[in-house]
Amino acid sequence: MVAETSKRREGTTLPATPDVAPEQRDRTQILPPWSVLLWNDDHNEMLYVVRSLLKAVPSLSRTKAVTIMLEAHNTGKAVVITCPLEHAELYRDRLLGFGLTATIEPA
Repeated sequence: MVAETSKRREGTTLPATPDVAPEQRDRTQILPPWSVLLWNDDHNEMLYVVRSLLKAVPSLSRTKAVTIMLEAHNTGKAVVITCPLEHAELYRDRLLGFGLTATIEPA
């Protein structure tokens, strides 16, 4: 429901407050964030990891996929994406399907 931008009351202009439904107020409590972690391994080539990231998580850019791959390679792990649990499980399962080591944890 859209509220008026202002209301007139006895010659003064008051700013209107938007009417927000209770279910729209705080979605972070309903869908807490989870992080998908990519772990380094010695089995997969760097190019294969980048291609797998791009296929598993369509919202990643090529530059971001390369950055994630290098972070996992250099530090042992990297956060691929932070999202609701259902999406995190999907992305983790896709990465596992490509033969990569991936886990999820609360963000």
